[in-house]
Amino acid sequence: MKIDFYKYHGNGNDFVIVDNRFGRILLNHSQIAFLCDRHFGIGADGLMLLEAHNIFDFSLKYYNSDGNESTMCGNGGRCMTAFANELGIIDKQARFIAVDGEHEAEILAKNSKQYIVKLKMKDTRPGQTFEDGYFIDTGSPHFVKFVPSVDEIDVVKLGRALRHESRFENGGCNVNFVELTQSGLRVRTYERGVENETLSCGTGVTASAVITALLNQDNKGCYSVNTTGGEFKVHFRRSGQEFTEVYLEGPAVFVYKGEILIN
Repeated sequence: MKIDFYKYHGNGNDFVIVDNRFGRILLNHSQIAFLCDRHFGIGADGLMLLEAHNIFDFSLKYYNSDGNESTMCGNGGRCMTAFANELGIIDKQARFIAVDGEHEAEILAKNSKQYIVKLKMKDTRPGQTFEDGYFIDTGSPHFVKFVPSVDEIDVVKLGRALRHESRFENGGCNVNFVELTQSGLRVRTYERGVENETLSCGTGVTASAVITALLNQDNKGCYSVNTTGGEFKVHFRRSGQEFTEVYLEGPAVFVYKGEILIN
């Protein structure tokens, strides 16, 4: 079977995207894992299918690089919005449905292959507080741990150990190591399903900013967040423990398109 695909990234968090509006593409677990394999396939942190919907502009289906369907991906949602614009499905505004519900997105700027996309995330509130960090669901489950210097952390070793702990049920969680800086936050994330550190994680950046805002008792604001792959902005409104009007803003970049044969 020949598949046409597109490659996008959001601050280094990269995706294989397939236009499946006609529902002809049926991929199994091993095929998705193959396409995401960086040695034998295309290579990506995840794969997304853009599918037709009778109410929303499109539906987003997201799979981690291990081949399993996963929870919401913030960078994926922004890249999919850029892709929908390239297909002519949307102009500057998008309404789409993902596994965690409805999302809105806006294309703030477009320059050649790069878009700046602002994505509305789900309303959220912090979950359980532990001695070593904080749990929160921002569309995907995240553990947020503050450290003096993220660049001195062995993210893969420590992240993998925390990710599988029994306190995190339903498949474990993603792990974010967060450093407070003069300009905002510096975040590095170990992602489940990828089972490695990614260059950035949209829901992880959002989780880290929300927990920081809670601890600082910020009611309305915007945090600048630096990741290994680049810069984000996270906007929010806070009322007590409730966070609404949460937006993730950053680049979504078209890399290339191609075709591949799979069994």
